[in-house]
Amino acid sequence: MSQTVPHPTSAVPVTLFAQAAKAGRSQLNPEELEALLANLGGLTLAGSAAQTTDSARLRVGLHDSREFGLVLSAGSGGLDADLDQGLFRTGRARVQALVELGNAQDFLQHFQRTMAYQKLRLLTHPQQQATLDAQLLALLDGLLRLAHNAQGVAPAAPFRLQALDLDLLLDQGKICVLEARCAFAALAPRRLNRPIEKIDQLLHPATIGLVGVSGTGMNFGRIILRNLLGSGYSKTQLSVIRPDATEIDGVACVANLQALTHKLDLLIVAVAAPAVPELVDEIIASGAVAAVMLIPGSLGETSNSRDAGALLAAKINAAHALPGGGPVFLGANCLGVVSHPGGYDSWFIPLERLPKPAKKPQRNSVMLSQSGAFMITRLSQNPWLDPRYMLALGNQTDLTHGDLLSYFAQRPEIETMGVYIEGFKDGDGLQFAKAVRTAVLAGKQVVVYKAGRTAPGSAGVMGHTASIAGDPALFEAVLRQAGAIVARDINSFDDLFYIAGAMHHKTIGGNRLGAISGAGFEAVAMADEIATDDFSLQIGELQQDTVQRVEAILQAKKLAALVEVRNPIDINPGADDEAHLQIAEAFLLDPHIDALVLGLDPTAPSVRALEQSKLRPGYDISDPLSTVQLMPPLVDRHDKPLVGIVDGGRLYDAMCDALMDRGVCVFRNSARGTRALVQYIGARQASAALCASAFRQSGGPDGANRP
Repeated sequence: MSQTVPHPTSAVPVTLFAQAAKAGRSQLNPEELEALLANLGGLTLAGSAAQTTDSARLRVGLHDSREFGLVLSAGSGGLDADLDQGLFRTGRARVQALVELGNAQDFLQHFQRTMAYQKLRLLTHPQQQATLDAQLLALLDGLLRLAHNAQGVAPAAPFRLQALDLDLLLDQGKICVLEARCAFAALAPRRLNRPIEKIDQLLHPATIGLVGVSGTGMNFGRIILRNLLGSGYSKTQLSVIRPDATEIDGVACVANLQALTHKLDLLIVAVAAPAVPELVDEIIASGAVAAVMLIPGSLGETSNSRDAGALLAAKINAAHALPGGGPVFLGANCLGVVSHPGGYDSWFIPLERLPKPAKKPQRNSVMLSQSGAFMITRLSQNPWLDPRYMLALGNQTDLTHGDLLSYFAQRPEIETMGVYIEGFKDGDGLQFAKAVRTAVLAGKQVVVYKAGRTAPGSAGVMGHTASIAGDPALFEAVLRQAGAIVARDINSFDDLFYIAGAMHHKTIGGNRLGAISGAGFEAVAMADEIATDDFSLQIGELQQDTVQRVEAILQAKKLAALVEVRNPIDINPGADDEAHLQIAEAFLLDPHIDALVLGLDPTAPSVRALEQSKLRPGYDISDPLSTVQLMPPLVDRHDKPLVGIVDGGRLYDAMCDALMDRGVCVFRNSARGTRALVQYIGARQASAALCASAFRQSGGPDGANRP
């Protein structure tokens, strides 16, 4: 490989891949690699002496992932490559980023946090460190240009870059190539674009039809019918497709789709799985349905049904080539949809088992879940979530995570989105990541939890919704790059989805935290949770005016001799509701405090935390001086985030419910509440940085194209 090669053009990768394929190869030979690597930061071959030294080694590359397309990665090389990945925290061994959402400068900033980069810095003379960064930036920029030229999207480019691996080392201050490998593959056929505008008819149907409703028993179809009626959907807008009945539960029946006198916005299919393929043929041929909900399971989840599931998916995909794009299908193995704006509930869970009370006058969130049971348990345990829309995707036979998030990212009334994912369809991870970025740039938050982080978990995913779990490290890296808030487990998903909705309109300033508690252990727990792998808060230093204000409050409450004013502050179990909230307001008014965690000390005898007090009648949450009555106006008065902690058992459920119903963000554990706040503030600050970067690149202030 010579040291000087021509500049790559968009035609180079296509020509080289075609040349190698003609020779029966799927990898480039040394001469072809020489042309492909042209001008990648002025790379040269390492000398033989350098190869025997103990220099820091790098492994940089491009890889075509099934879900996300081309991914750029960089990390340690040599023996360290395998060791580092298992020993270091997230983002410290290797960094990965989507080619289509990244730029060289941003990637370099992430790479500078890795152990590999730190080793390079130690081996570089201080006067040459700027040169090192310039070399890395040129290399990364060249790789990204090469990736964009080798996407294989043009009709004349039947090949796609599959992998480019560069083993590099630092030789006398210069990054050199030890070894390079490049492989390519033929382009795989892609699914046709779904007409996602028809999701609007799925969510806001003027007419709904049902197939599979029992006239005598309480099968899934009959439960869905009862739920539709119970949620207020009009009988006159419903039709049951059943040839042997004239009406069921007061809803008119018709023999088949052809007997309908009108088109359906939504058809809900609740028949047995073997009957689905023939029915789908009828639905497509009729042209009378805009959106279909496939409830049946066993369509791709088991080894016996995978071929049938694949054939069904191919049939539905082919229909999207028809004029108008054919109908969109949600499911199969799908729980259904709850759409508050659409006025319907099509879940097959009886309302008596999962009541959905109107907890909020306005709902600003949506939940998308591959598992219906995931949504059921979230809502059952956390009724204050009650999103505007809840959709179960099931197998993604047609509509995917990317389709639905792309739709909701454009909806102005949606502020937060919670998504449970078991796996992506081929290429859909890229569409999903792009939709996340669109949502974040529009001022929304997207909270994502990915199942299948372990080998047993991945096996469980395959058996549930026929999904391929994918690499969890890659998933987390690229979704964070896109701007999502990535939850590590179910509890953190609950916490982050909740806090994102509760804090959406709060101002996220700096990273200085105030912490108030009525118990010493709470103050310590709050302080212990202020750091994550990639972000941390710091304990804010109170201004002298704040100290004096708090001292005056303590003096008035006869607590001055018991409490030292500091941050975190333990204000003693003798403090009543008013003392807690007055001190909280003093902290919130301090310009050195950007967010506050407030322990509400429900077991303290001076706090009005009980629904009814037998010892002191009237000294309860209905008292005008109770936290329940005083705290909501306090939260409304201030733009800073405030998390309340009610660390107590079921006796204090009424207190928590009343506060949450009035818009106060409440957690039942100080460590958990602080941890969620730290993660959320970090994510909001990262989102703000993304928005600022996008604004600059579009020609805003400090942008290259500004006037």
